[in-house]
Parts: sequence; structure tokens; C-alpha cells
Amino acid sequence: MAKEKKGVRLEHVSKIYQDPKTHKDFYAVHDANITIEPGEFVTLLGPSGCGKTTILRMIAGFESPDEGEIFLADEPINELTPNKRDTAMVFQSYALLPHYNIFDNVAYGLKLRNMDKETIKAKVEHILSLVGLEGMEDRKTNQLSGGQQQRVALARALVIEPGVLLFDEPLSNLDAKLRVDMRTEIRRIQQEAGITAIYVTHDQSEAMALSDKIIVMKKGVVDQIGDPRTIYHRPCDEFVADFIGESNFLHGKVTEAHDQTGVAVIEGSPVKIADLNGKHVDDEITLVLRPESVHVADEGVLPCEVILSRFMGHYQNYHVMCGDTLVKITEFNPKNKRIYEVGEKAFIKFSSEDVHAL
Repeated sequence: MAKEKKGVRLEHVSKIYQDPKTHKDFYAVHDANITIEPGEFVTLLGPSGCGKTTILRMIAGFESPDEGEIFLADEPINELTPNKRDTAMVFQSYALLPHYNIFDNVAYGLKLRNMDKETIKAKVEHILSLVGLEGMEDRKTNQLSGGQQQRVALARALVIEPGVLLFDEPLSNLDAKLRVDMRTEIRRIQQEAGITAIYVTHDQSEAMALSDKIIVMKKGVVDQIGDPRTIYHRPCDEFVADFIGESNFLHGKVTEAHDQTGVAVIEGSPVKIADLNGKHVDDEITLVLRPESVHVADEGVLPCEVILSRFMGHYQNYHVMCGDTLVKITEFNPKNKRIYEVGEKAFIKFSSEDVHAL
């Protein structure tokens, strides 16, 4: 669909705002260095106030960097107004024109470009087919469901064939089930159109489902960049590990180190580690252990006491105490497995490959 797949590059980009209460300057974004390849789907992920939306707005041209340079396909775009950039934005509020029907909403950007009627008709019909709204051209947007309005907003952005498509939390106004359906559709449409997409969200499951690459933001700084598997299994710090999914943190000290492998003492017991991640003997260490990677068993790595045991259908949810450390466990497919009750003494069991050292 896109005329040309275009990449985006941020080099030492910063944005400074003034705190309205203290009147002191602060970095909303500080020294961001990001490379987005042509055709990639990249998500800016983080909590409110981390700087992700500010980065998106700087790429779109609604904000200007105070430091650094933004490039679109190797062209510096800091000085270009939004309408001069080869980008299109899908907003959280959809920003549809309520007195226009679907066709006129989608055709709006093409009419501004003074295209002839036949070309506009062909392009709008094609894009409506792509987003699953064919045959609905004459319907007013205020007669549409939230999911249909989202599709119209997506079609309006796609029809102008931008080099880069920007999404500002576009699913936040939809209910949970529709969000899941629409994120699948957005990914399908993006891949079919072959367009570069940059997506802002605070929803980690959304980021995992959509992205080729995730950029995790923390307090205005890029904390980690990687594909979903790397971000999930090899987080760079406790913030990323805790923000992406659920994590247990086991704290201890390294007692053996053999090249990459080693042993750490956690709550008085030795724990084997497949990759020490650069740690040495006597170093303090934090191990990330995902709830689905650990099991309750009669024998295992660390002794524990069960303090919560709850049947959740497709999994059994446990909370256990290993000394002073709380460990949360998701035991999938609990049917025909031994169920441990509150108060029982047991062990937690996991492999040395299932812990990630920080």
C-alpha cells in the first residue's frame, strides 16, 4: 500500500518542559537514540509520564525537539510542519467528522491533495475493503460502533499512503474483547499494507501482540529496546521485568562462577544459574523468575510454604513463601495434578535456564 517503506531515526533527541508548579525545567524525553527500520512495527511502551507520547508527537511534528535531530528515511525533519512530513496519525479519540459519512471521512485527506474523483473513489474503496468496511460507505460515523469508528480512523490514515503510520493509544476507548480483536486487525492491516508503524501504549500485552520491536520508556529515558521475546525473557533491569508481565525477584549472593554458569545462595539454599550475566563470586545478584516457569513440588530447589492456592480454570494460582521471599506461581493445566493447599510445606522447582540474572 505504501509508496515507499520509510525508516525513522532519532539521534540524541530531548524535549524539555517547565513544571507548572515549580517553574523548573525538566526532561520529558532525554537523549533518545532510536532506529526504526522500514516496514517495522515498533511500540513505545511505558507508564504514564514516561515520554512515549512526546516522542510520537515529535515524530509527527506536533512538538519540536529541544535537542537532537529526527530523520525520516535519512531526511532531517525537525523543521518540517506536520503536513509536510510523510506521516499519518491515528488518534486515541479517532477525530472523525460526525457530519460526514464513512466515504467522505476516509476521502478527506485525498480531497485536500486535489486528486480527481475517480482516483479518490478507487483508493477509498480499496482501503475500506482492507479494513473490512466495504459496502458501508454511506453510513454516518455516529451510527458506528467503537470498533467500526476505529477502522474508519485507520482507513483515513492509510489511504493517503504515508511512509510512516503513527498510533496514539488507539484502542484505549474500546472494551477488553474488542481491544484484542482490533489489535489483531491492526497488525494484519499493517503487514498487508507493508507500512512502517510506531505505536504508543501502556498495555504490555498489546505491545507483545503487535510488535516486531518494543521500546520500553522510563522517566523520559529509553530503558531497553528489543523484540518481544528478548524484552520478556532477558529484561535489562527490575523495572522492565516488572512492567512486562509478572515477575518474581530472588535476591542472593554468587558463591560459584564457572565462565557463564554459576551458583547463588537464595534464602539459604544454593540455586544453579545457567547465565550469570557477568556476575562474579561474592557479587549480589537478583534473579528474575516468571510465574509460569516455576512449579510447586514435593522436591525441588527452594523449600516453601503455600499461603494461597486458588483454582482459576486453566491454571492453579499459588503464592508461596520461600523464607522471606514471596513467589507467585501459575501452574497451567492443573487437571490431574497434585493440588497443594494453604499451609502445606513443599518446594518450588525450576531449571537453571528459567532464571535471568540482573
